Amino acid sequence: MPVLTFAEKYIRKKIGKNNPLAGLKVSACLHISKETAVLIHSLHSLGLEIRLVAANPLSSQDDIVSFLSDEGIQVHAHKGETVEEYNNEIVQAAKSRPDLIVDDGGDLHVAYARTRLDSCFGGTDETTSGTIRLRALDKSGKLRYPAIPVNEANTKHLFDNRYGTGQSAVDGLIRATGLLLAGKLVVIAGYGWVGKGVAEKVRGLGSRVVVTEVDPIRSLEAKLDGYQVLQMSDAAKIGDIFLTCTGQIDVINSSHFKLLKDGVILGNVGHFNEEVDTRSLFRMGERVEQVRENVAKIELKALGKTRSVYLLNQGRVVNLVSAEGHPPEIMQLSFANQLLSVYHLVTHRKELARKKEKLIPFPPEIDDMVSQFALEGFGLKIDRLSKRQKKYASSFTRGSA
Repeated sequence: MPVLTFAEKYIRKKIGKNNPLAGLKVSACLHISKETAVLIHSLHSLGLEIRLVAANPLSSQDDIVSFLSDEGIQVHAHKGETVEEYNNEIVQAAKSRPDLIVDDGGDLHVAYARTRLDSCFGGTDETTSGTIRLRALDKSGKLRYPAIPVNEANTKHLFDNRYGTGQSAVDGLIRATGLLLAGKLVVIAGYGWVGKGVAEKVRGLGSRVVVTEVDPIRSLEAKLDGYQVLQMSDAAKIGDIFLTCTGQIDVINSSHFKLLKDGVILGNVGHFNEEVDTRSLFRMGERVEQVRENVAKIELKALGKTRSVYLLNQGRVVNLVSAEGHPPEIMQLSFANQLLSVYHLVTHRKELARKKEKLIPFPPEIDDMVSQFALEGFGLKIDRLSKRQKKYASSFTRGSA
């Protein structure tokens, strides 16, 4: 992950001997994978004290937990945590008086907002769901420190959400089921950057794709990208595989369960396990059987018919429970954004504290820096404007002909 290496070297060059990061306490809530380990190692080597908890009770890789613990990092997580264990570790991380919060999904930000602590002076979150929650906290006046929504970086949502999730979601789906995707009708709920990436990848494997959306612009975009666009109530009758990519609750709910065909597969690619209404699904099920490690078979009886529905990963994110998350070539961009955002929060601490706005725009200079690091990491060289071309381009900004 050379992009992270370049970002760390840049910070080391800037801080010199008087390291403003040294000794600061970071509470991090992330999916604990081999890629995450590189980010945590970079933060730790720059002098930050880390307390790491899981962003999903099923996604932690125990060998990585062990490795980071051996490196002297506080890790409070293991694969297969109960919901109670998972929530408790997040609450304890929030109560540990962190100076900074690095989050994935917003759970830690929300937990800290419920405390009366004032130790935290900045935070980040790298997901769409987390950004939504940060906005909600900000709107309600509960966000008490400057926070950077890393998901708004072009080098994050354009690549991580689209290419990273697109590949890793399909990877998880295939690992979980072992089924052929060619010829199957896959319903993609949501056509944001994640939905676009997943739709592109399953179509590339020969699937027919239906998109459901609530946004008219994205619906038109999906149509012009060559996908069939339907309401979920209609898609529920014909789909073979359903993948939710929305960040919303109850995208597939009890009214849709009654319409599903026999043998349908339900999977979630969003951060939270509430996009598929699993409570209603299990309540409606007459019989539940675990048929594979990450596949539950639920027998439903509705409209006079008994059908089997297969739920992946208890409704939790398929690419991190059944697979290993995004490839490192993609995660290096997202984590470089996280690392540089932490550095930005520390070095602009006084300036940001004076601002009334707590949810601050993603710094464009970080985006530019990460894109340059990525080009270097991939061994790519691109053209640059000549002086004459720059002068030509600037003439239009001045309004001249």
